[in-house]
Amino acid sequence: MRLLTRPWSAHSLSEGSVFGPFDCLLGEYSGDAPRGFEYTTLLSGRVRDTSTGLALIPYPKRDHAVAPERQGFPVRPRTGYEPVTDAEFEGVEALQHMNEVLSRIQELEEALEDPNEIWSRLREAWRRAENEADPKMAEIVRQARHMQPILRELEKRIRRVLRRQRELTPLDRVQEMDRASMVWLTRQPGRNTPERAGASQRILATVRRENFDTLENRVLNAYARLASDVAREWLREHPRAKSSARYKQVESFQKKCRTLARKLSDLGVMIAPPGATPNYVLMQDKSYREVHTNWLRLLLRRKIEDDLWAWQAETWTDFAVLAIILAIDELSEAELIAQSPISWNSEAAGGRWFEQDRPIAVFWLRETNRIVEVQSRPEKPGALLSAARAHVALRISDPNSSELPRRVAVWTPHSMRRLSLEDSANDAALLLQQMQVLAQTEVLRHGLIMTPARGQAGQASAQRGKVRANAIALGPAGEDLSIGFGAVRDFVRGEIYESFA
Repeated sequence: MRLLTRPWSAHSLSEGSVFGPFDCLLGEYSGDAPRGFEYTTLLSGRVRDTSTGLALIPYPKRDHAVAPERQGFPVRPRTGYEPVTDAEFEGVEALQHMNEVLSRIQELEEALEDPNEIWSRLREAWRRAENEADPKMAEIVRQARHMQPILRELEKRIRRVLRRQRELTPLDRVQEMDRASMVWLTRQPGRNTPERAGASQRILATVRRENFDTLENRVLNAYARLASDVAREWLREHPRAKSSARYKQVESFQKKCRTLARKLSDLGVMIAPPGATPNYVLMQDKSYREVHTNWLRLLLRRKIEDDLWAWQAETWTDFAVLAIILAIDELSEAELIAQSPISWNSEAAGGRWFEQDRPIAVFWLRETNRIVEVQSRPEKPGALLSAARAHVALRISDPNSSELPRRVAVWTPHSMRRLSLEDSANDAALLLQQMQVLAQTEVLRHGLIMTPARGQAGQASAQRGKVRANAIALGPAGEDLSIGFGAVRDFVRGEIYESFA
């Protein structure tokens, strides 16, 4: 397999070199799929009668990995730890970016509740996301609203049990003795009980003491600690929302969880391990049952984050596809005439939250009389798209014309640090120019690069003869989303209305 740092690059990673944070983790192979390391196939096609494949390699969960070697990558922040070093701060920023992208995609799940208004509802949700002072609903926000009164109620009646234990007890207070206590007593010197009690007049007896270290309280302690950590992360990711009601609610919830966890620790309550089998109280007591259910939700969130961290590039591709669809749907003459069923997954699989057939959406422009298809990971990409190594494309056709349909290659490169838009556009345009010798049954002259802005949204373009490549850096929230999505909107409109001029 040839290891590539850019999908449009003809140069593979040289021998002895390693992937770094400025690189896209890609590979290209011919013939049979390679073995020996973890990857997922983004695109399978044929170029000059040869089977080809574009592979995506996951981000390492540590700062380095082998097969293939990856070094210098930010590490996902550990739960409950504040960043100190530059590398840790970079990891926090990468996690925040990942969570924001995830929020934009998860808004699709809410929009699916009304199949007739999917894209208009999603567009409205994205418009709200441009305002960072109005943070998006998240799992911890929902729990802050729902669980705070439950925790207050539980704090007043933390469940306790009376447990038997052996202690040296004054004779006049002895109420119960077990076999071990009696054996101890018979082994003491003396002819009767008072003599055997000795000068202290105490004997070993069974007493009952209050104990708070029960399974349900261990789960409560584990939940309070985890919820406090997740709430702190959410607050750190939304510093511009301090005046919002949601921010204050989460902040209050974080303080309540921290106080409760400290109180339970003072009472000698341990922390339940993940996967603990619930007992009768956790299943039947309403408040403890809610704690257990929401604890499992947060644990599942951590498991999902591990998978999403490795496959962020897949999640970014889905985000880019949704951005293109929303840009087309905004056209006043655009009418959605076909849409593949969108199957939402209960949890992310390989960084992907939803599956769909191909194409994901087909629009008819009533006045211009054009058909625009949005293709994501096409099963039969064709020679040009395979050669371009682009697993997203626009297909524009005129139903009343004999002209060949035109495709626009869309690259969605993801890297931990911002790519140079100018260099990317120039290199992509060069590849498109070199590919034109393959153009026999289809037309592909233009390309679009959609890459993470990393706090610096912008755009650049490059033209070589009849081919043109545009590069856009956009983000999932705030100004990066507003500026970046505006650039995507302008590109889509220009491509549709100028393609057939």
